[in-house]
Amino acid sequence: MGKSKTRIFRKGKNDLIAKISRQDALMDAASMLNSRRNIEAYNLITMFGLSAEELLEAGAGYEAVTSIKNLFGAEL
Repeated sequence: MGKSKTRIFRKGKNDLIAKISRQDALMDAASMLNSRRNIEAYNLITMFGLSAEELLEAGAGYEAVTSIKNLFGAEL
């Protein structure tokens, strides 16, 4: 994890998550998209730079991923 992400976590904004791996973030973002918690998923997607393909492989629904296609640019 880079210095910037470490500082963000230390600010206290995310006290419950001391360390999170990219794989954990991917699985969490996919489950959040499936349960319609889009704002929380946006935060993880933008923080870790997750791609649409990664989210689909992690189990996110196609409709959920296409609903946020503006985050991915021309990837979809």
